[in-house]
Amino acid sequence: MKILVLNGPNLNLLGIREESIYGSETLHDIELKLRGIVKNINCEINFFQSNAEHELINEIHKAFKEKTNVIIFNPAGYTHTSVALRDAILAVKIPFFEVHISDIDSREDFRKKSYFSDIAEKVFSGHGTDGYVLALKEALNIK
Repeated sequence: MKILVLNGPNLNLLGIREESIYGSETLHDIELKLRGIVKNINCEINFFQSNAEHELINEIHKAFKEKTNVIIFNPAGYTHTSVALRDAILAVKIPFFEVHISDIDSREDFRKKSYFSDIAEKVFSGHGTDGYVLALKEALNIK
């Protein structure tokens, strides 16, 4: 199995960014945690973060070419704005899980609309960084 963990803008600042909302774990901490979960099973896991929408789109296209089985995606701020990322996900037809560290439904009104939730296999919102772990466990059940 091949999994891509894709992270959008400003997630490179986890650990220093609004710790009361996003906690103190870094993106590197999350990566280490997920690698630990799959270390003894037949699973290749890759990680990519970008602040640029076009780079995230290119990574989704690359995932298709590389026959990635599942994407775990935290679109961050693009959750509420990016039709282009939505179209890329729909085009490649790779099952994906949407992850949000904070509970987007309990935040500002503009954060309550996701361009991805209706096409995701499942959404993990408000579980802190454990949302990535929950998504990975679900992803491992996809054949």
